[in-house]
Amino acid sequence: MRSLRAALRRLLHAILLGLVGAGIVHIVVLLLVPEFSERDAWSRLSMASDLYRMNRLDAEAGGAPVVKSVDPLFYATACRFDLEEGMVRIKAPGDVPFWSVSVYDRSGHNIYSFNDHTAAGGKLDAVVLTPAQMIDVRKDLPEDLQGAIFVEAPIDEGIFVIRSFVPDESWKPIVSRFLDQSSCELQDF
Repeated sequence: MRSLRAALRRLLHAILLGLVGAGIVHIVVLLLVPEFSERDAWSRLSMASDLYRMNRLDAEAGGAPVVKSVDPLFYATACRFDLEEGMVRIKAPGDVPFWSVSVYDRSGHNIYSFNDHTAAGGKLDAVVLTPAQMIDVRKDLPEDLQGAIFVEAPIDEGIFVIRSFVPDESWKPIVSRFLDQSSCELQDF
């Protein structure tokens, strides 16, 4: 009988100790949420530069990368934009083995992706705009936008990311030039 009571006490003590420990861990996690939420991609890019400015994301650009890249065979650049100010046009000159593009909302959710196989002639020329802006552009499409890829995004603020494949050392300067010469510009049409 005594051993049963002792075992029940130890079990109750372990359960109470586990609940107190879980409560402490829960409080610590809640207190750390603001610390981690301020380090998202949008915040890091905003500390690096203004809207409509391309920022290299790979370490090859010099210094620590703004956002860590998952694949060392890809170089990347990104720009933040605000569609409330108008449409944004992204262009990059030159030819590289492969490029891909992603449009993210401010929270980091992927809205749209495409690559060089989608683009006319493999050239990067894209316009990101809201559905309302798309209606206005369709009324009178400017001639210089005839070959552009239109990305209708139901967002206000977002991030445009260009990634390019670097197959070997000889391609590093070409891919770097491609990304460094890319542009992200506010458009008024």
